[in-house]
Amino acid sequence: MNKVVLAAAASILALQASSALKAQSPAAQSAQSAQTPGVASAFRAGAARVDITPPKNALPKGFEGINDPIYARAVVLDDGSQRAALISVDAGAIPDPIWTAVTEGAQKELGIVPERLMITATHSHSVPFRMDPAISAKIMTALRQAAAKLEPARVAYGQGVSYININRNIIDPKTHRWWEGPNYEGPSDKTVAVMRVETTTGEPIAIYYNYAVHAVINGQLDQVSGDIPGATSRYIESSLDDKAVALWSEGAAGDQNPIFFQQTYDLRAIRVADYAKRGEDISNAMPPAGQGLNKRDPQVTKLMNQQRQLTNSMGQMLGEEVLRVNRDTLDRPEINPRLFGAMKTVSCPGRTRTDQGRAGYPGTYVDADVVPIRLSMLKIGNIEIGGVNAEVFNPIAQRFKARSASARTMMATLTNGMAMSGYIPNDEAYAQNTFEVVSSRLKQGCAETSIIDGLLDLEQASLQP
Repeated sequence: MNKVVLAAAASILALQASSALKAQSPAAQSAQSAQTPGVASAFRAGAARVDITPPKNALPKGFEGINDPIYARAVVLDDGSQRAALISVDAGAIPDPIWTAVTEGAQKELGIVPERLMITATHSHSVPFRMDPAISAKIMTALRQAAAKLEPARVAYGQGVSYININRNIIDPKTHRWWEGPNYEGPSDKTVAVMRVETTTGEPIAIYYNYAVHAVINGQLDQVSGDIPGATSRYIESSLDDKAVALWSEGAAGDQNPIFFQQTYDLRAIRVADYAKRGEDISNAMPPAGQGLNKRDPQVTKLMNQQRQLTNSMGQMLGEEVLRVNRDTLDRPEINPRLFGAMKTVSCPGRTRTDQGRAGYPGTYVDADVVPIRLSMLKIGNIEIGGVNAEVFNPIAQRFKARSASARTMMATLTNGMAMSGYIPNDEAYAQNTFEVVSSRLKQGCAETSIIDGLLDLEQASLQP
């Protein structure tokens, strides 16, 4: 067979293959594209990180310095017809005025509507609680920089496990009352959910990861710190040669502490004893942060240095699991994921506490106004993020994920503002006189069902054509 005949045969085969591809369904074309490096994609993404560490001379009363820098991190997504954004801020919470300023700016400047924007606090207890209003401008800077870096991209989802969290509510063996401590039998979701955003050639752009643990190890240092979330994100970013931005997503950690937390308990005991020498009983009413601790005491100094070490150790351990998932267990990438976003508000009966005490005894209450709770849903293809603007107990998130139609579901708490609810316990937990339950501004019997059903309603809306 001569060269002319061979060339003609090759041309015919190429035309047949092209016609067969056009005849395929969009889903089949997408699956085939996932196997073809460099295929054209309408989906784009960009990410950025902005330092929001306050100057030392601007720190509020009670803060003595900077332990490690804190950041606002953002990833902007564009599916060709609409945009979305995920933001993670090293902050205790996102006050409503900050959320409003950022959503209005994002819509006006970048075309990102509030329903498709999720801004989540890492819930570090080592940052100034009252956020400087100027922080919204720095968050907007992160968004602008991320949008300026938009490039063809795809997303992939995977799950791992990490055992650095633990249920933090126990029966004290001495008092036989509820108190704070590691409960190895208590409900605790160990799932690490990971979404990788990468270029069409596989280079990382952003890693969005979700885990449920309180960022409280460095809380007594009285120094600015990103705590476990900051240590984890910095470790991931460094491991990826700072070519990607790692965004922490706060899981349902209302009842979850770091598994190793003994230094904090030891420092509390030292403080209780010191106050008792002065005739003051603080055993059931803990002062904030490191207030009252003698930091020149060698024992206090040793325990605080161990807290710093623990934070970095746990950040590395969790970061390694995120990297393992990112490297080994991701699902097949979605090439052109559709973006969907929605929000709704549910309201539950409120209560006001009329007595005091941290835990161990039932509180007394009077009726109060209903408490609104803002719910959010952002879907990136088949990846689903349900948002709640409060501190949620772990069993609520587990129930939501179990009932979700997607196996790629996570719950991001302290997201899109700050509800005036305090903690949101699951209904069963109201029988326990823990400090989260007795301080909650919600009556039993509403929030758990309302949150789960509300998020499932938003999920259903995403399935409409």
